[in-house]
Amino acid sequence: MSTIFDLSGRTAIVTGCSTGLGVQMAKALAANGADIVALARRKNLVDEVASEIEKTYGVKAIGVKCDITITDDVEAAVDTVMKNFGRIDILINNAGTGAVAPAEYISDEQFYNELDIDLFGSFRMARAVAKKAMIPAKFGRIINIASMYGLVGNKVAPCSPYHAAKGGVINMTRGLAAEWGKYGITVNVICPGYFYTPLTKDTLDSEFFQQNAKTMIPLERYGNEGELDTAAVFLSSPASSYVTGVALPVDGGYTCM
Repeated sequence: MSTIFDLSGRTAIVTGCSTGLGVQMAKALAANGADIVALARRKNLVDEVASEIEKTYGVKAIGVKCDITITDDVEAAVDTVMKNFGRIDILINNAGTGAVAPAEYISDEQFYNELDIDLFGSFRMARAVAKKAMIPAKFGRIINIASMYGLVGNKVAPCSPYHAAKGGVINMTRGLAAEWGKYGITVNVICPGYFYTPLTKDTLDSEFFQQNAKTMIPLERYGNEGELDTAAVFLSSPASSYVTGVALPVDGGYTCM
């Protein structure tokens, strides 16, 4: 049996791990042996996720309440993980938001909120985890979740603050990869395309978006459950030990055109 994707003995934090893609990626890491910290603002939901993961995969899992826009919350959450596990090997920065409105009607507050959650929130988590766990251990895997919209513009869902924030996440990833490589830490970013989640299903199933998928996506469909997980597992595992600073689109080919 190959061990190149084996995550046994590793501890992974997944932010935004109360619903959707965060939960899917956490389960994928657990299926390969990683202990899981499900982190999000809603304690009841992350506790449910952690309980399900423990029962299903036989790994240790806990839920931690944390608002990634509050530095004290982030620092306390990382301290809690270190107290419970003594290590943090993998961080998946998945928590995010998205303001959709024409740029001329975007408020200052919407723009600040987008940057605070998607960009600065990812930095807060990476900073705390690197300082308290990964740099001392001389090892780490940080995986930021951006978007294909961090690489290109779009004409179907006006969201300039989201484009700005996710573009920032992509280049922040390169900056951290360059800075922390000497500590044995790899930093990469996944750029998902359109994926079904509880929040996106109705929009993606609309006639307009279905037609858009056939026009704009070479594979002519959206991403299915599990199709993002393999990228997360690869970038978390020994298989990616010489991969850092990479922006990996998982978008059905959307950004190739």
